[in-house]
Amino acid sequence: MPTRPLLIVISGPSGAGKDAVLTRMKELGCPLEYIVTVATRPQRAEERNNVNYHFISRERFQEMIEGNEFLEWANVYGNWYGVPKKPVKQALDKGQDIIVKVDVQGAATIKKLLPQAVFIFLIPPSMEELISRLKQRQTESAFDLALRTKTAEEEETKQLSLFDYIVVNKRDKIDLAVSEIKAIITAEKCRVTPREISL
Repeated sequence: MPTRPLLIVISGPSGAGKDAVLTRMKELGCPLEYIVTVATRPQRAEERNNVNYHFISRERFQEMIEGNEFLEWANVYGNWYGVPKKPVKQALDKGQDIIVKVDVQGAATIKKLLPQAVFIFLIPPSMEELISRLKQRQTESAFDLALRTKTAEEEETKQLSLFDYIVVNKRDKIDLAVSEIKAIITAEKCRVTPREISL
């Protein structure tokens, strides 16, 4: 019996390690369609355009909103982020499992549109660890760091019910987090009543 394609939504606070986990999943050859988010924020030194994000201007982003080209979009910490709709639809039509990375606000939007998606909340083992990771990035001012920490605390307490699963991303144990995500995908494929995603 053929299984239906899954839409897996990975979310979590800033600094949880979402990009690192997805990069590792790609390295290990996990057979998923990885949807690249569109962003207006400046590109970081270690990032590659069209790999980590599609970096575009605010003007082009506005055009994409007006053209209804996003599955979801949001302003996060002063920058715009959006999940392009076309590659998601194309992958679903091919029967391909898809993974998208969004902030918690984006996950809430997708939950309303596609409640049958699989929602995974990625978190660090503690708030102290999260703060340490954000400081190591050296990309946030003291104000931004405080804002991201406060937001992370609120997301963990108020938004957790949006999600189906929680995965703890421990320092130097990224393969464990990846294994847990793969186990979730396997479990979902074994459901008696499969999730039906249509866009």
